[in-house]
Amino acid sequence: MLGILTDRTYRHLFLAQLVALIGTGLLTVALGLLAFELAGNEAGQVLGIALAIKMVAYIAIAPVVGAFSSRLPRKTFLVALDIVRAGVALFLPFVTEVWQIYGLIFVLQSASAAFTPTFQASIPDILPDEEDYTKALSLSRLAYDMESLTSPLIAAAFLTVISFNGLFAGTAIGFVGSAILVLRSGLAIGRAAKFHSGGVWARTSHGMVMYLKTPRLVGLLAVTLSAAAAGSMVTVNTVVIIREELALSQAAYAITLGAYGLGSMLIALSVSSILRKLTDRTALLAASAFLTGLLAALAALTLLMGIQWPIILGGWFCLGAAYSLCVTPAGRLLRRSSHADNRTTIFAAQFALSHACWLIAYPLAGWLGASLGQSAAFAGLCALSLAGLVIAARVWPRRDVTQIVHAHPDLPADHPHIRDGHQPDEPVHTFVIDDIHTQWPKPT
Repeated sequence: MLGILTDRTYRHLFLAQLVALIGTGLLTVALGLLAFELAGNEAGQVLGIALAIKMVAYIAIAPVVGAFSSRLPRKTFLVALDIVRAGVALFLPFVTEVWQIYGLIFVLQSASAAFTPTFQASIPDILPDEEDYTKALSLSRLAYDMESLTSPLIAAAFLTVISFNGLFAGTAIGFVGSAILVLRSGLAIGRAAKFHSGGVWARTSHGMVMYLKTPRLVGLLAVTLSAAAAGSMVTVNTVVIIREELALSQAAYAITLGAYGLGSMLIALSVSSILRKLTDRTALLAASAFLTGLLAALAALTLLMGIQWPIILGGWFCLGAAYSLCVTPAGRLLRRSSHADNRTTIFAAQFALSHACWLIAYPLAGWLGASLGQSAAFAGLCALSLAGLVIAARVWPRRDVTQIVHAHPDLPADHPHIRDGHQPDEPVHTFVIDDIHTQWPKPT
Protein backbone atom coordinates (compact mmCIF):
# COMPACT_ATOMS: atom_id res chain seq x y z
CA MET A 1 0.00 0.00 0.00
CA LEU A 2 2.77 2.43 0.91
CA GLY A 3 4.35 1.88 -2.50
CA ILE A 4 2.10 4.55 -4.03
CA LEU A 5 3.88 7.15 -1.88
CA THR A 6 6.80 6.87 -4.32
CA ASP A 7 4.70 9.07 -6.63
CA ARG A 8 5.93 12.55 -5.72
CA THR A 9 2.70 14.38 -6.48
CA TYR A 10 0.53 11.95 -4.55
CA ARG A 11 3.00 11.87 -1.64
CA HIS A 12 2.83 15.65 -1.28
CA LEU A 13 -0.97 15.66 -1.46
CA PHE A 14 -1.30 12.82 1.05
CA LEU A 15 0.98 14.65 3.48
CA ALA A 16 -1.07 17.81 2.89
CA GLN A 17 -4.21 15.90 3.83
CA LEU A 18 -2.51 14.49 6.91
CA VAL A 19 -1.31 17.80 8.37
CA ALA A 20 -4.63 19.48 7.57
CA LEU A 21 -6.48 16.68 9.39
CA ILE A 22 -4.28 17.09 12.46
CA GLY A 23 -5.00 20.83 12.39
CA THR A 24 -8.72 20.10 12.13
CA GLY A 25 -8.50 17.73 15.10
CA LEU A 26 -6.85 20.43 17.22
CA LEU A 27 -9.59 22.82 16.12
CA THR A 28 -12.29 20.41 17.34
CA VAL A 29 -10.76 20.28 20.84
CA ALA A 30 -10.11 24.02 20.99
CA LEU A 31 -13.58 24.89 19.76
CA GLY A 32 -15.20 22.85 22.52
CA LEU A 33 -13.13 24.64 25.16
CA LEU A 34 -13.86 28.04 23.61
CA ALA A 35 -17.59 27.28 23.60
CA PHE A 36 -17.41 26.32 27.28
CA GLU A 37 -15.57 29.56 28.13
CA LEU A 38 -18.19 31.70 26.37
CA ALA A 39 -21.37 29.73 27.10
CA GLY A 40 -20.66 27.66 30.22
CA ASN A 41 -23.18 24.84 30.65
CA GLU A 42 -24.80 25.79 27.32
CA ALA A 43 -21.60 24.84 25.46
CA GLY A 44 -23.26 21.66 24.14
CA GLN A 45 -25.95 23.73 22.48
CA VAL A 46 -23.33 26.01 20.94
CA LEU A 47 -21.43 23.04 19.54
CA GLY A 48 -24.65 21.48 18.26
CA ILE A 49 -25.48 24.65 16.33
CA ALA A 50 -21.89 24.83 15.05
CA LEU A 51 -22.22 21.24 13.80
CA ALA A 52 -25.49 22.10 12.06
CA ILE A 53 -23.80 25.11 10.43
CA LYS A 54 -21.03 22.80 9.23
CA MET A 55 -23.54 20.43 7.61
CA VAL A 56 -25.47 23.30 5.98
CA ALA A 57 -22.24 24.76 4.60
CA TYR A 58 -21.21 21.39 3.20
CA ILE A 59 -24.57 20.77 1.56
CA ALA A 60 -25.02 24.30 0.16
CA ILE A 61 -21.47 25.25 -0.84
CA ALA A 62 -20.05 22.05 -2.38
CA PRO A 63 -22.40 21.98 -5.43
CA VAL A 64 -21.74 25.66 -6.16
CA VAL A 65 -18.01 25.10 -6.04
CA GLY A 66 -18.32 22.01 -8.19
CA ALA A 67 -20.11 24.09 -10.79
CA PHE A 68 -17.58 26.92 -11.00
CA SER A 69 -14.23 25.46 -9.88
CA SER A 70 -13.45 24.19 -13.39
CA ARG A 71 -12.74 27.80 -14.36
CA LEU A 72 -10.10 28.13 -11.67
CA PRO A 73 -6.50 26.86 -11.61
CA ARG A 74 -6.80 23.80 -9.36
CA LYS A 75 -3.53 24.16 -7.44
CA THR A 76 -4.00 27.89 -6.84
CA PHE A 77 -7.59 27.30 -5.75
CA LEU A 78 -6.60 24.66 -3.18
CA VAL A 79 -3.78 26.79 -1.77
CA ALA A 80 -6.09 29.81 -1.47
CA LEU A 81 -8.68 27.75 0.43
CA ASP A 82 -6.03 26.51 2.87
CA ILE A 83 -4.96 30.11 3.50
CA VAL A 84 -8.58 31.11 4.16
CA ARG A 85 -8.95 28.26 6.67
CA ALA A 86 -5.70 29.23 8.39
CA GLY A 87 -6.87 32.85 8.62
CA VAL A 88 -10.17 31.86 10.24
CA ALA A 89 -8.32 29.69 12.77
CA LEU A 90 -6.15 32.66 13.75
CA PHE A 91 -9.25 34.84 14.27
CA LEU A 92 -11.02 32.38 16.58
CA PRO A 93 -8.98 33.13 19.77
CA PHE A 94 -10.17 36.75 19.60
CA VAL A 95 -13.93 36.12 19.54
CA THR A 96 -15.93 37.42 22.48
CA GLU A 97 -19.48 36.46 21.43
CA VAL A 98 -21.06 33.17 20.48
CA TRP A 99 -22.45 34.54 17.21
CA GLN A 100 -18.89 35.29 16.12
CA ILE A 101 -18.07 31.60 16.47
CA TYR A 102 -20.99 30.76 14.21
CA GLY A 103 -19.89 33.23 11.53
CA LEU A 104 -16.27 32.11 11.51
CA ILE A 105 -17.22 28.42 11.51
CA PHE A 106 -19.45 29.01 8.49
CA VAL A 107 -16.56 30.64 6.59
CA LEU A 108 -14.12 27.89 7.60
CA GLN A 109 -16.48 25.03 6.74
CA SER A 110 -17.45 26.69 3.46
CA ALA A 111 -13.77 26.71 2.55
CA SER A 112 -13.55 23.04 3.55
CA ALA A 113 -16.64 22.27 1.44
CA ALA A 114 -14.79 23.78 -1.52
CA PHE A 115 -11.42 22.22 -0.72
CA THR A 116 -12.34 18.59 -0.04
CA PRO A 117 -14.13 17.56 -3.27
CA THR A 118 -11.64 19.49 -5.40
CA PHE A 119 -8.79 17.73 -3.60
CA GLN A 120 -10.46 14.30 -3.85
CA ALA A 121 -11.17 14.74 -7.56
CA SER A 122 -7.46 15.40 -8.19
CA ILE A 123 -6.28 11.99 -6.97
CA PRO A 124 -7.75 9.86 -9.81
CA ASP A 125 -5.90 12.05 -12.33
CA ILE A 126 -2.62 11.46 -10.47
CA LEU A 127 -3.15 7.70 -9.98
CA PRO A 128 -4.97 6.47 -13.11
CA ASP A 129 -4.45 2.78 -12.26
CA GLU A 130 -7.49 1.51 -10.33
CA GLU A 131 -5.42 -0.68 -7.99
CA ASP A 132 -3.21 2.28 -7.06
CA TYR A 133 -6.24 4.48 -6.61
CA THR A 134 -7.89 1.92 -4.32
CA LYS A 135 -4.74 1.91 -2.18
CA ALA A 136 -4.91 5.71 -2.05
CA LEU A 137 -8.52 5.51 -0.81
CA SER A 138 -7.43 3.09 1.91
CA LEU A 139 -4.61 5.41 2.97
CA SER A 140 -7.04 8.31 3.10
CA ARG A 141 -9.39 6.30 5.34
CA LEU A 142 -6.46 5.41 7.58
CA ALA A 143 -5.52 9.08 7.80
CA TYR A 144 -9.01 9.97 9.01
CA ASP A 145 -8.98 7.18 11.58
CA MET A 146 -5.51 8.06 12.84
CA GLU A 147 -6.53 11.70 13.17
CA SER A 148 -9.50 10.80 15.34
CA LEU A 149 -7.21 8.77 17.60
CA THR A 150 -4.12 10.98 17.75
CA SER A 151 -5.43 14.55 17.62
CA PRO A 152 -6.96 14.44 21.13
CA LEU A 153 -3.66 13.07 22.46
CA ILE A 154 -1.67 15.80 20.71
CA ALA A 155 -4.09 18.43 22.00
CA ALA A 156 -3.82 17.07 25.54
CA ALA A 157 -0.02 17.25 25.36
CA PHE A 158 -0.13 20.85 24.15
CA LEU A 159 -2.63 21.84 26.83
CA THR A 160 -0.12 20.93 29.53
CA VAL A 161 2.09 23.84 28.45
CA ILE A 162 -0.23 26.30 26.62
CA SER A 163 -3.80 27.55 26.89
CA PHE A 164 -6.45 26.19 24.55
CA ASN A 165 -6.16 29.34 22.42
CA GLY A 166 -2.73 28.09 21.40
CA LEU A 167 -4.40 25.12 19.71
CA PHE A 168 -5.88 27.48 17.15
CA ALA A 169 -2.33 28.43 16.18
CA GLY A 170 -1.63 24.71 15.70
CA THR A 171 -4.69 24.51 13.46
CA ALA A 172 -3.44 27.44 11.37
CA ILE A 173 0.00 25.83 11.08
CA GLY A 174 -1.66 22.64 9.83
CA PHE A 175 -3.53 24.48 7.08
CA VAL A 176 -0.46 26.53 6.08
CA GLY A 177 1.55 23.30 5.96
CA SER A 178 -1.10 21.80 3.72
CA ALA A 179 -0.93 24.84 1.41
CA ILE A 180 2.86 24.58 1.15
CA LEU A 181 2.71 20.87 0.33
CA VAL A 182 0.05 21.40 -2.34
CA LEU A 183 2.10 24.24 -3.79
CA ARG A 184 5.23 22.07 -3.95
CA SER A 185 3.43 19.08 -5.42
CA GLY A 186 3.39 18.35 -9.12
CA LEU A 187 -0.37 18.91 -9.29
CA ALA A 188 -1.30 20.42 -12.63
CA ILE A 189 -2.19 24.10 -12.52
CA GLY A 190 -4.27 24.11 -15.69
CA ARG A 191 -8.02 24.45 -15.85
CA ALA A 192 -10.43 21.69 -16.80
CA ALA A 193 -11.14 21.32 -20.49
CA LYS A 194 -14.88 22.04 -20.40
CA PHE A 195 -17.33 24.16 -18.48
CA HIS A 196 -21.04 23.52 -18.30
CA SER A 197 -23.04 26.30 -19.91
CA GLY A 198 -26.25 27.86 -18.61
CA GLY A 199 -27.35 30.01 -15.72
CA VAL A 200 -26.20 29.83 -12.13
CA TRP A 201 -28.85 27.30 -11.12
CA ALA A 202 -28.16 25.08 -14.14
CA ARG A 203 -24.45 25.08 -13.38
CA THR A 204 -24.96 24.47 -9.67
CA SER A 205 -27.45 21.61 -10.13
CA HIS A 206 -25.55 20.02 -13.02
CA GLY A 207 -23.44 17.76 -10.80
CA MET A 208 -26.44 16.67 -8.74
CA VAL A 209 -28.38 15.81 -11.89
CA MET A 210 -25.52 13.75 -13.32
CA TYR A 211 -25.07 11.99 -9.98
CA LEU A 212 -28.73 11.13 -9.46
CA LYS A 213 -29.10 9.84 -13.04
CA THR A 214 -26.31 7.30 -12.51
CA PRO A 215 -27.75 4.12 -10.91
CA ARG A 216 -24.53 3.00 -9.22
CA LEU A 217 -24.16 6.43 -7.60
CA VAL A 218 -27.73 6.41 -6.31
CA GLY A 219 -26.89 3.01 -4.85
CA LEU A 220 -23.75 4.48 -3.30
CA LEU A 221 -25.81 7.29 -1.76
CA ALA A 222 -28.23 4.77 -0.25
CA VAL A 223 -25.31 2.82 1.24
CA THR A 224 -24.01 6.13 2.60
CA LEU A 225 -27.33 6.53 4.41
CA SER A 226 -26.67 3.20 6.16
CA ALA A 227 -23.16 4.36 7.06
CA ALA A 228 -24.50 7.64 8.43
CA ALA A 229 -27.06 5.79 10.55
CA ALA A 230 -24.34 3.72 12.22
CA GLY A 231 -21.79 6.53 12.43
CA SER A 232 -24.23 8.97 13.99
CA MET A 233 -25.02 6.49 16.76
CA VAL A 234 -21.32 6.39 17.61
CA THR A 235 -20.70 10.13 17.26
CA VAL A 236 -23.78 11.35 19.11
CA ASN A 237 -24.48 8.75 21.77
CA THR A 238 -21.12 7.27 22.83
CA VAL A 239 -20.51 9.99 25.40
CA VAL A 240 -24.05 9.53 26.80
CA ILE A 241 -23.69 5.73 27.01
CA ILE A 242 -20.24 5.77 28.62
CA ARG A 243 -20.38 8.82 30.88
CA GLU A 244 -24.07 8.87 31.86
CA GLU A 245 -25.57 5.41 31.39
CA LEU A 246 -22.51 3.45 32.59
CA ALA A 247 -20.88 6.23 34.69
CA LEU A 248 -17.44 5.31 33.36
CA SER A 249 -14.37 7.53 33.10
CA GLN A 250 -13.15 9.77 30.32
CA ALA A 251 -10.52 7.11 29.60
CA ALA A 252 -13.30 4.58 29.01
CA TYR A 253 -14.91 7.02 26.60
CA ALA A 254 -11.65 7.32 24.66
CA ILE A 255 -11.19 3.53 24.64
CA THR A 256 -14.71 3.03 23.29
CA LEU A 257 -14.14 5.47 20.44
CA GLY A 258 -10.79 3.77 19.89
CA ALA A 259 -12.53 0.41 19.39
CA TYR A 260 -14.60 1.97 16.60
CA GLY A 261 -11.52 3.53 15.02
CA LEU A 262 -9.56 0.28 15.28
CA GLY A 263 -12.26 -1.65 13.43
CA SER A 264 -12.30 1.01 10.72
CA MET A 265 -8.51 0.98 10.36
CA LEU A 266 -8.28 -2.81 10.04
CA ILE A 267 -10.77 -2.87 7.17
CA ALA A 268 -9.16 0.14 5.50
CA LEU A 269 -5.92 -1.86 5.38
CA SER A 270 -7.79 -4.72 3.71
CA VAL A 271 -10.03 -2.88 1.23
CA SER A 272 -7.69 -3.36 -1.71
CA SER A 273 -7.61 -7.15 -1.28
CA ILE A 274 -11.36 -7.32 -0.57
CA LEU A 275 -12.18 -5.49 -3.81
CA ARG A 276 -9.97 -7.85 -5.80
CA LYS A 277 -12.32 -10.68 -4.73
CA LEU A 278 -15.68 -8.90 -4.65
CA THR A 279 -17.37 -6.37 -6.91
CA ASP A 280 -17.95 -2.91 -5.47
CA ARG A 281 -21.68 -3.56 -5.39
CA THR A 282 -21.33 -6.84 -3.50
CA ALA A 283 -18.87 -5.39 -1.00
CA LEU A 284 -20.90 -2.26 -0.26
CA LEU A 285 -24.24 -4.05 0.00
CA ALA A 286 -22.67 -6.64 2.31
CA ALA A 287 -21.27 -3.85 4.49
CA SER A 288 -24.65 -2.11 4.58
CA ALA A 289 -26.39 -5.38 5.50
CA PHE A 290 -23.82 -5.99 8.25
CA LEU A 291 -24.39 -2.50 9.68
CA THR A 292 -28.15 -3.08 9.67
CA GLY A 293 -27.79 -6.45 11.39
CA LEU A 294 -25.38 -5.04 13.98
CA LEU A 295 -27.72 -2.21 14.90
CA ALA A 296 -30.60 -4.69 15.23
CA ALA A 297 -28.49 -6.98 17.42
CA LEU A 298 -27.38 -4.11 19.63
CA ALA A 299 -30.99 -2.94 19.98
CA ALA A 300 -32.04 -6.43 21.13
CA LEU A 301 -29.06 -7.00 23.43
CA THR A 302 -29.37 -3.66 25.20
CA LEU A 303 -33.11 -4.14 25.60
CA LEU A 304 -32.79 -7.64 27.05
CA MET A 305 -29.52 -7.35 29.00
CA GLY A 306 -29.18 -3.62 29.56
CA ILE A 307 -26.23 -1.55 28.41
CA GLN A 308 -22.97 -3.32 29.16
CA TRP A 309 -19.54 -2.00 28.26
CA PRO A 310 -18.20 -5.24 26.69
CA ILE A 311 -21.20 -5.35 24.37
CA ILE A 312 -20.67 -1.72 23.38
CA LEU A 313 -16.93 -2.25 22.81
CA GLY A 314 -17.52 -5.25 20.56
CA GLY A 315 -20.38 -3.56 18.78
CA TRP A 316 -18.38 -0.37 18.15
CA PHE A 317 -15.44 -2.38 16.77
CA CYS A 318 -17.73 -4.19 14.32
CA LEU A 319 -19.59 -0.99 13.39
CA GLY A 320 -16.26 0.70 12.61
CA ALA A 321 -15.21 -2.18 10.36
CA ALA A 322 -18.48 -2.22 8.40
CA TYR A 323 -18.57 1.57 8.20
CA SER A 324 -15.08 1.65 6.68
CA LEU A 325 -16.08 -0.83 3.98
CA CYS A 326 -19.17 1.28 3.20
CA VAL A 327 -17.30 4.55 2.63
CA THR A 328 -13.77 3.71 1.49
CA PRO A 329 -14.57 2.46 -2.06
CA ALA A 330 -16.76 5.47 -2.88
CA GLY A 331 -14.02 7.22 -4.87
CA ARG A 332 -13.73 4.24 -7.23
CA LEU A 333 -17.40 4.55 -8.15
CA LEU A 334 -17.18 8.32 -8.56
CA ARG A 335 -14.16 7.97 -10.85
CA ARG A 336 -15.89 5.26 -12.89
CA SER A 337 -18.94 7.51 -13.30
CA SER A 338 -17.20 10.69 -14.51
CA HIS A 339 -14.83 12.16 -17.06
CA ALA A 340 -11.76 14.12 -16.05
CA ASP A 341 -13.47 17.39 -16.99
CA ASN A 342 -16.56 16.86 -14.81
CA ARG A 343 -15.00 14.86 -11.98
CA THR A 344 -14.87 17.72 -9.48
CA THR A 345 -18.59 18.30 -10.06
CA ILE A 346 -19.40 14.66 -9.34
CA PHE A 347 -17.21 14.58 -6.21
CA ALA A 348 -18.86 17.80 -5.03
CA ALA A 349 -22.31 16.25 -5.49
CA GLN A 350 -21.26 13.20 -3.44
CA PHE A 351 -19.83 15.47 -0.76
CA ALA A 352 -23.06 17.45 -0.46
CA LEU A 353 -25.48 14.52 -0.70
CA SER A 354 -23.53 12.34 1.74
CA HIS A 355 -23.63 15.12 4.32
CA ALA A 356 -27.37 15.43 3.75
CA CYS A 357 -27.55 11.81 4.96
CA TRP A 358 -25.67 12.82 8.11
CA LEU A 359 -27.98 15.78 8.58
CA ILE A 360 -30.85 13.27 8.77
CA ALA A 361 -29.04 10.77 10.98
CA TYR A 362 -27.45 13.12 13.54
CA PRO A 363 -30.67 14.63 14.98
CA LEU A 364 -32.47 11.28 14.77
CA ALA A 365 -29.77 9.60 16.88
CA GLY A 366 -29.81 12.41 19.44
CA TRP A 367 -33.60 12.65 19.68
CA LEU A 368 -34.22 8.91 20.00
CA GLY A 369 -31.44 8.46 22.56
CA ALA A 370 -32.62 11.37 24.71
CA SER A 371 -36.35 10.72 24.43
CA LEU A 372 -36.75 6.95 24.24
CA GLY A 373 -33.43 5.49 25.37
CA GLN A 374 -30.47 3.88 23.67
CA SER A 375 -32.26 0.66 22.67
CA ALA A 376 -34.78 2.76 20.76
CA ALA A 377 -31.93 4.73 19.18
CA PHE A 378 -30.33 1.49 17.97
CA ALA A 379 -33.68 0.32 16.60
CA GLY A 380 -34.53 3.60 14.87
CA LEU A 381 -31.13 3.86 13.24
CA CYS A 382 -31.39 0.21 12.24
CA ALA A 383 -34.58 1.10 10.36
CA LEU A 384 -32.79 4.00 8.64
CA SER A 385 -29.90 1.72 7.70
CA LEU A 386 -32.32 -0.91 6.40
CA ALA A 387 -33.98 1.71 4.20
CA GLY A 388 -30.60 2.54 2.69
CA LEU A 389 -29.84 -1.14 2.09
CA VAL A 390 -33.19 -1.83 0.38
CA ILE A 391 -32.91 1.24 -1.87
CA ALA A 392 -29.33 0.37 -2.84
CA ALA A 393 -30.22 -3.22 -3.70
CA ARG A 394 -33.14 -2.09 -5.88
CA VAL A 395 -31.55 0.77 -7.82
CA TRP A 396 -27.99 -0.55 -8.28
CA PRO A 397 -28.00 -3.03 -11.19
CA ARG A 398 -26.58 -6.47 -10.45
CA ARG A 399 -24.73 -6.33 -13.74
CA ASP A 400 -23.07 -2.94 -13.34
CA VAL A 401 -21.18 -2.51 -16.61
CA THR A 402 -19.36 0.57 -17.86
CA GLN A 403 -19.33 -0.29 -21.57
CA ILE A 404 -22.94 0.17 -22.67
CA VAL A 405 -24.37 -0.13 -26.19
CA HIS A 406 -26.26 3.05 -27.07
CA ALA A 407 -27.07 5.26 -30.03
CA HIS A 408 -27.26 8.99 -30.76
CA PRO A 409 -29.94 9.48 -33.41
CA ASP A 410 -30.13 13.18 -32.55
CA LEU A 411 -26.47 13.86 -33.37
CA PRO A 412 -25.22 14.53 -36.92
CA ALA A 413 -22.87 11.97 -38.47
CA ASP A 414 -19.96 14.41 -38.39
CA HIS A 415 -20.33 15.21 -34.67
CA PRO A 416 -16.99 14.72 -32.85
CA HIS A 417 -18.54 12.25 -30.41
CA ILE A 418 -19.85 10.08 -33.24
CA ARG A 419 -16.51 10.20 -35.03
CA ASP A 420 -14.44 9.54 -31.89
CA GLY A 421 -16.69 7.38 -29.75
CA HIS A 422 -18.78 5.27 -32.11
CA GLN A 423 -16.43 3.80 -34.69
CA PRO A 424 -17.88 0.87 -36.66
CA ASP A 425 -15.42 -1.54 -35.03
CA GLU A 426 -16.01 0.00 -31.56
CA PRO A 427 -19.79 0.49 -31.21
CA VAL A 428 -19.60 1.04 -27.43
CA HIS A 429 -17.50 3.08 -25.06
CA THR A 430 -17.36 3.87 -21.34
CA PHE A 431 -20.73 5.43 -20.53
CA VAL A 432 -21.15 8.28 -18.05
CA ILE A 433 -23.86 10.89 -17.70
CA ASP A 434 -22.73 14.15 -19.31
CA ASP A 435 -23.96 16.81 -21.74
CA ILE A 436 -24.22 14.27 -24.56
CA HIS A 437 -25.41 11.24 -22.55
CA THR A 438 -28.27 12.72 -20.56
CA GLN A 439 -30.14 9.53 -19.59
CA TRP A 440 -28.94 6.14 -18.40
CA PRO A 441 -29.86 3.44 -20.96
CA LYS A 442 -32.50 0.94 -19.93
CA PRO A 443 -31.15 -2.57 -19.28
CA THR A 444 -31.35 -4.87 -22.30
